[in-house]
Amino acid sequence: MRELSLDRLRTLVAIADLGSFAEAARVLHLAPPTVSLHVADLEAHIGAPLLVRKRNEVRPSGAGDVLVERARRLLADADETLAMVQRQVQGLEGRVRLGASTGAIAHLLPRALEELAHQHPGIDVQVAVLTTQETLARLASGALDVGLVAGSGAARQGTVPGVTVQPWRRDPVMAFVPARWAVPARATPRWLAAQPLILNDEGTSLSRLVGEWFARAGEHPKARIELNYNDAIKSLVAAGYGATLLPQEAPADGPRDPRIATLPLRPALWRPLGLAHRSGPVERTTQHVLDVLWRQKQV
Repeated sequence: MRELSLDRLRTLVAIADLGSFAEAARVLHLAPPTVSLHVADLEAHIGAPLLVRKRNEVRPSGAGDVLVERARRLLADADETLAMVQRQVQGLEGRVRLGASTGAIAHLLPRALEELAHQHPGIDVQVAVLTTQETLARLASGALDVGLVAGSGAARQGTVPGVTVQPWRRDPVMAFVPARWAVPARATPRWLAAQPLILNDEGTSLSRLVGEWFARAGEHPKARIELNYNDAIKSLVAAGYGATLLPQEAPADGPRDPRIATLPLRPALWRPLGLAHRSGPVERTTQHVLDVLWRQKQV
């Protein structure tokens, strides 16, 4: 069975409202034979007369009255859906799906989302907590629109087909240690390797970055515990459980936990972040999100 045509339903509703084929043709900017064809197609589809024709009057039949009532709802829903999509295309409102790590979500996104809400209140950003690899994979599959990616994903272009990654910012990696420890002015690989360590899960971009930093100095420490939630790691550091290496993502004047001391590394280590999106034309809603994030760029 063929599906009902919205154009034909719109013609039927116009005839029911105006009581005339000729008036419906004029209002809909259709030729009179086209209006008659629309009604004939609907009646053939339904298998019953939909209009009762009398001299100088056309009104719906019993079946036609039911169809006209339902058609009004269908047409209203279709018009609302089209208007919603057009508002998204115009960048006035819509949904943008963003993937990022917990650290980026906690420290880098809030200011960007606040600015976006002020400038484009109709845009809803749905945030997913993901690793860089997961973010890139979902961007490639079309399940995400924007991603904040770290490490090699931020540094190399063209590593994932269909995904564009541009260098966005880089943050210094610092040693976070219990404040009661006796510490040097700068933390070296050798000194840190001798301490109990709390590190990111193996396989994350930060884990690889830190592992390479230790390896260049000939050190290969084993973590006391591995986690992938930076705030939980900092809580363990504050409790004296061990030291860690994390990007300093929060603003320098942000609140500090007095139980934690931060030490610069020697040699210095930086965690690069990239701003990723699907290659090709970018929807306006997505572009608004990208523009706000670019204004958070810090090199």
